[in-house]
Amino acid sequence: MKKTIHITFIHGIANKPTAEKLLLQWKNALASDFNGNEDDIDLDTKGITSSMIYWADVLYENPLPELISKTLEIANENIEEDPTLDECGEDWRDKLNEEERKFVDNIALKTSADVPDPLLNRELESKNDLERVPIPWIFKKPLMAYFLRDVHHYLFNKKFSPRAGVSYFVQDEIRTRVIEALNKVKVDNHIIVSHSMGTVIIYDCLKRVTECPFVDTLITIGSPLGLDEIQDKLSPEWTRFDGFPSKIKNLWINVYDGLDPVAMMDGNIENDYKKNGEKVIRVIREDNWGTWRHDISKYLQMPLLRSELQKLID
Repeated sequence: MKKTIHITFIHGIANKPTAEKLLLQWKNALASDFNGNEDDIDLDTKGITSSMIYWADVLYENPLPELISKTLEIANENIEEDPTLDECGEDWRDKLNEEERKFVDNIALKTSADVPDPLLNRELESKNDLERVPIPWIFKKPLMAYFLRDVHHYLFNKKFSPRAGVSYFVQDEIRTRVIEALNKVKVDNHIIVSHSMGTVIIYDCLKRVTECPFVDTLITIGSPLGLDEIQDKLSPEWTRFDGFPSKIKNLWINVYDGLDPVAMMDGNIENDYKKNGEKVIRVIREDNWGTWRHDISKYLQMPLLRSELQKLID
């Protein structure tokens, strides 16, 4: 009898279209014949079910109306000045206590979120000739501001009201959604594909939430889990010696681009999440293209990631 397979996706930073549109976007990226290698993966054709764990509404007022998010528009080089790309309220950083301020400021420094544009351009050009034209600062700055706020509000479990009449304790609400979604999946092979902030969320649940069910394989993409500040907030459950979640039955695969601003500081995380002192994470460096390397639709079209996913499916 053929084994049943389900892929659960978990999205990352910034606002998104609705869950239905976002799931379609991710599936279309996997199914596209982008590089001409015929390595596209059409989940529906293969009889593989999928779902999206959606949490954008916990931190953002309304879904984006377009099928393609602002981040993807920027990634595809269709850049126009858009006043709706605000910086999610700069004043939130003014209200932090000393511990929170240190956490946010250190991550901002490491990810160049607060670095003046000309300095950042020179830094990136010196690292890799492929990044000749970094994403214009008017667009990158708010996107990185979203990252700082999203990761802070989650890890510190801040109470937040994204719209009138609604408020959440961010970590509590998102954890509840993750556990409920994972418990609904009853298949032979359950694969988690997470991106960006979504990798922090799923790791937190797998490692630190007792009620979290087991999964077969975890794929983390463009992950900030290599940052010391994030690791510190995941302790005491996390340790460098034994950071691998026991809820993962088989593999943890981590994919990153060296010029992804969220993952570039430490994309090779195998030394940070050992299993009883042993390096067990399969780390893949996958070079994307263009100016915004963090985009999930680019990652899902890359041959190394697709090859690993196809092996899991087969």
